[in-house]
Amino acid sequence: MHLDYDYIICGAGASGLSLATALSLDPLFSKTKILIIDPEFPKVVDDRTWCFWEEEQSSWDEMIFHSWNNVLFKSDNFSKKLSLNPLSYKMLKSKSRYKYSNQIISKNLNINSSNAKVLDVLDNGEYCQVKTSSGVYKSKKVFNSILNWDLINNTQKYPLLIQHFEGWFIETEEDFFNTNEATFMDFSISQNSNTRFMYVLPFSKKEALIEYTLFSDSLLNQKEYENALNEYLRGLGIGKFSIKSKESGKIPMTVFPFEKQNSKNILHIGTAGGWSKPSTGYTFKNIERKTKALVKFLKQKDNFVKFSKKTRFWYYDLIFLDVLFQNNHLGSELFTQMFKNNNPNMIFKFLDEKTSFFEEIKIMLSFPNGIFIKTILKRFFKIN
Repeated sequence: MHLDYDYIICGAGASGLSLATALSLDPLFSKTKILIIDPEFPKVVDDRTWCFWEEEQSSWDEMIFHSWNNVLFKSDNFSKKLSLNPLSYKMLKSKSRYKYSNQIISKNLNINSSNAKVLDVLDNGEYCQVKTSSGVYKSKKVFNSILNWDLINNTQKYPLLIQHFEGWFIETEEDFFNTNEATFMDFSISQNSNTRFMYVLPFSKKEALIEYTLFSDSLLNQKEYENALNEYLRGLGIGKFSIKSKESGKIPMTVFPFEKQNSKNILHIGTAGGWSKPSTGYTFKNIERKTKALVKFLKQKDNFVKFSKKTRFWYYDLIFLDVLFQNNHLGSELFTQMFKNNNPNMIFKFLDEKTSFFEEIKIMLSFPNGIFIKTILKRFFKIN
């Protein structure tokens, strides 16, 4: 059987680029024939930002747009400035990320690309077949980062919330912002029976990203996002400002078992593979960790069914999402209790899934226990 490629990567978003970059930098894959399929590859624009926390020094530092060592958490009855030391909260703009990966990928003569649309991906047992709008390709393995929303919308077993957001990069007429401090979550806005908060990420005294974020089961109309942002800016005391650019998006918050879609030769990656943290939507660092694990896996094993493993953090996310899904109005209270009663570094360590079981117990005890116990019992009987 003649194969066109060893690997096909469907989708050149953060996970597809991360994998293509890692394979290009590893000498063991220097002769591996790879095809990237994405209608917009290679991207060269700023169409999104990624924010994440990590220690001061990292491989991303040369590309970081701005970073903050202090953050503010705020809700109606609680406000606290938090020092993240030794961590920093960092913003990476997509143009820098795309440029970095594109430069590395373009030097790999064994990588081709197609701007076709992926129509179907099939595993025939011995090889894969990718049907596109411009033809059919055969390969040993496929990495698919194209999220199927219908798949997760049509399941009743696992709760689905959507993290959706509208962000404005603004410039004020007068100095206003403190560039050393970011507002990480501000819940002191109308919740309207949902979980809603604002980010304020300043990068000069007159410039900042203001982002309105919701965890809910449905999207708003565009005017509602805009009204909320304008009202928040007025509340901050910002009168005149100009909008330099905008970003918006939606991320599924679900513990849906994406790994069950995987076959021997097809692996779902990125959000389509469950690489977004279900309880927060944070994805960037997860992609980095998963990519390293995947490259190591490719050197040792052949069956993608064996790649993903469920950990206890999956169950934590499941219970937390169950609570938020059934009681979406409690989001502000739950996050307030977590930040009020725990060291921020411990919280970020927990969200990175690096805590010990005893540290996790301490964090769980900071929540109102009654509602979690009820939810755990409900879920236990549903699972079993």
